[in-house]
Amino acid sequence: MENLHSNGKLPQTVREDPGNMSRQQAEVPSRRRVAAVSAPALSASRLTLPGVMDAEGRVDESRLRMHIFKNGGVSPSERGLAWRFLFGMYPCSSTALERSLLQEQYLVRYQVMKRKWQQFLPSAVRIQLNGTDAELFTAVRYFDQREAQTQQQALDQSEEVKERLAFLELQAQILFERITFDLEELREATRIIDKDVPRTNRDLSYYQDEGLGNLLVLRDILITYAAFHPEVSYAQGMNDLCSRFLEVLDSEVDTFWSFSCYMEKFSRDFMADGLHRKIELEAALLKELDPPLYAHLVKDNMESFTFCHRWLLLGFQREFEHSDALRLFEILSCDHLELISQQVDRARYQERLDQKHYTEERSESPRQTFNTDFTFELFICAAILLDNRESLLQCRDDVHLIQFTSSLQGKLDLNSTLEKAESHFYNYCKHCAWGYMNGHCRANSSKHEDFFINSVVYLS
Repeated sequence: MENLHSNGKLPQTVREDPGNMSRQQAEVPSRRRVAAVSAPALSASRLTLPGVMDAEGRVDESRLRMHIFKNGGVSPSERGLAWRFLFGMYPCSSTALERSLLQEQYLVRYQVMKRKWQQFLPSAVRIQLNGTDAELFTAVRYFDQREAQTQQQALDQSEEVKERLAFLELQAQILFERITFDLEELREATRIIDKDVPRTNRDLSYYQDEGLGNLLVLRDILITYAAFHPEVSYAQGMNDLCSRFLEVLDSEVDTFWSFSCYMEKFSRDFMADGLHRKIELEAALLKELDPPLYAHLVKDNMESFTFCHRWLLLGFQREFEHSDALRLFEILSCDHLELISQQVDRARYQERLDQKHYTEERSESPRQTFNTDFTFELFICAAILLDNRESLLQCRDDVHLIQFTSSLQGKLDLNSTLEKAESHFYNYCKHCAWGYMNGHCRANSSKHEDFFINSVVYLS
């Protein structure tokens, strides 16, 4: 566990982009290809992050997450492997040998799932071309070439591998045989996907040259996800989110499973109630941090905070330069500053037991401490708002707010924003912790003081 600096402040996170040392290499032009179907070689690859992976390939999850936060992300060369652990595609407790077997299972299950919806809705197998987008015709050609290469590679496999995959396919067919689709819902999801995928940012190098074919890879991933997650299906914006995974992982199968793992936690954000809840939390946090600014924004029909919608839904994807946006997504996803860490959870559980015993004796209801729903992304959003306080105070309606947020696209400095968000987070936790102790814990100060101090120390 790390300690607070002697001045009582959080130790500063290393803000240098870990990709700086290889940024010039990354910017050297290289011809893009269509993503591989699977990336089995990575299952045996090693992370070189200090102290993160043991000799058999197991990953210390807490050290991985702490490294990402403390170093402002991982280098581009290790990002693909790190994300497979970070987002749960690879269990951190798995060995390299176990992951090689898991990779085959992922491949076969995805192929069975994809084939199932294609057989159910044959008209959706190929994207409908209207003749006005020449690049899409080129994308289809590159995608078809990859499909032909994949089929040839399957034919060239050894008999041993074919037998093993055939057994896994039989298992997958049994697993998914009872899955049924709603024809109209799947048609509608496919229709929206076919509108959104061509709108994915093609200026990214990932979609240049033969990389255009990755638009079709993205399409198949999204349709497969929508078909097998009808409670979520597809919502606008998922194409940009999934594109981020595809660019980093560069594998159709791995992107599907990593994206699916991510959506298990965040799918609610793409539903009206979930996003409304997050916007409400942002408003509540701003009220805590800057009551006058909050009061200004909730008057004159600006109470919905909808101008923060895209920031929170897509993880500030367009507000920062692209490589910085990837870093930020990585940092937000590591949950290092969240109050859901195992250590803090254990401390909170013990604190609740102590509080229950304490309140039974005193017949008092416990006071509210800090709001654990205030995630770090909300502090990032708040840091941006507070940094542009004067401009926001000049806004008089939602139109002005939307114009303001649009003016920030690609212009924000990530390092500065992270430092300010950390500072707001720390000050909020400190304020709540000391307020709680001063107002409620005098009779039992040592236990509660240890809990809050240890919580803030861990979060640092």
